[in-house]
Amino acid sequence: MFFVYAISSLERNYIYVGLTDNLERRLFEHNSGKNKTTKPYGPFKLIYFEECATRIEARAREKYFKSGVGKEKLRAIRGCTD
Repeated sequence: MFFVYAISSLERNYIYVGLTDNLERRLFEHNSGKNKTTKPYGPFKLIYFEECATRIEARAREKYFKSGVGKEKLRAIRGCTD
């Protein structure tokens, strides 16, 4: 089981999209500053996730959410949760 997730910075206008097999651990890593890419943007809140059966499926969904159309959908979701 894999998860595609999106997190939003609480202090800056930044959305990060990733995939993992352990969502709770990965969120902890982002909020602890253990990820080089997201360290300057923390803390984060989870704004979206979905389960995928395979890593291949999760990677395809991750690529979609990193695209322009996917990012717009995440921005709309983030706007609804603020």
